[in-house]
Amino acid sequence: MGVFSDVWPVFLRRHDVSKTTIGLVASLSWAWSLKMLWSPAVDRYGDARHWIAAALCVMAAALGVLGVVEPGDVGPVLLGVLALYCVASATQDIAIDGYTIGLTPRGFEGPVTSVRVAAYRIGTLAAGTGLLFLPRWIGWSGTFTSAALASLAMAAAALCCPRVTLASSERANLLPALSRWLKQQPGARGLLTFILLYRIGDLAMGPMVKPFWVDAGFDNEQIGLYANGLGQVATLVGALIGGALVTRWGIARSLFVLGVLALGSNFAYALVALLPTPSLAAIVSASLIESVCSGLAGVGFVSFLIRITDREHAAAHYALLSAIYAVSRPIVSAPSGWLTEQLGYPTYFALTAVLALPAFFFLPGACAWLGDDPASGPPRASASRPADASTPREPRPDSPPPRGR
Repeated sequence: MGVFSDVWPVFLRRHDVSKTTIGLVASLSWAWSLKMLWSPAVDRYGDARHWIAAALCVMAAALGVLGVVEPGDVGPVLLGVLALYCVASATQDIAIDGYTIGLTPRGFEGPVTSVRVAAYRIGTLAAGTGLLFLPRWIGWSGTFTSAALASLAMAAAALCCPRVTLASSERANLLPALSRWLKQQPGARGLLTFILLYRIGDLAMGPMVKPFWVDAGFDNEQIGLYANGLGQVATLVGALIGGALVTRWGIARSLFVLGVLALGSNFAYALVALLPTPSLAAIVSASLIESVCSGLAGVGFVSFLIRITDREHAAAHYALLSAIYAVSRPIVSAPSGWLTEQLGYPTYFALTAVLALPAFFFLPGACAWLGDDPASGPPRASASRPADASTPREPRPDSPPPRGR
């Protein structure tokens, strides 16, 4: 994701690709929106570790090709390579999500999500910051080749992770189970609408943030260090704080408070964009505010998705929920460059904050799916068993994690 969201926009803008085209490239995030179509296959067949490793190998091949393709006007070859990368990355996400849910005891969603988001941000930091320091020394071709080699190394590392097994009965009849799960209580449409809209403000603003840095006159290293590096650290700090707040407040309250903070933080970029010549201090401040608030809201949102997921079909169900969330990304990304060219950066960034307001209308109905939502920490139950008899049976790892991991 660091390559998709942080490196490609800079790479394309440095090669004089228009903001309109960059927005269209960002719409390749359809891969994450459609991943629910093949998530049952990932859930049913094979080992999650093998899916992760295979996806990383495909991503490595795409990066290798990208290193020898001239961007030009973003023709069919380049678009095909970028699309292949996105599909492989989405497939990796399906396997990682199911694997994670299989290891997460009920009631520990907040702390586990903090660790998961932290690891994700460290990886994004390595890609979004580290790779942007390389073009000055080895060129863009060498940069993407290095990224391909790193992907192959991660594929090997994925195979060393502990195995999580699911009984064959838990892998059968996924689609009927999915339908039953959505019908378990009224308000499924409201739930899906809430998931679609809750983070739409961040998704709409994201594709134009890096072009804004480029157009403001900052070089690759500054973008890598400040926008990506400090930004990811700030998001990590927000995620760690968010995990503690979710545990203290409960998921429902966190969704409201942290969601409002994330929505308002988009105005920081809008204010900086109003300046005739944005200073480094001003734009870094806006980036830090937006990143911290994004990390806070992200933990609450992912904790919500994990809590309402049926664990017997974790990968397929979570893929559906995260795909619904992601489906708004290409919808708002595709016109983002054109709208920015028409409205200017300040107006567009302010508009992205307004887009998420309707989500709060559906928040009460969505929170009804949480059931018991303790605000004083995880329930007192064995880490290897559900908290009560009504909780769906969890997939068991070969060796249960130590208590408190």
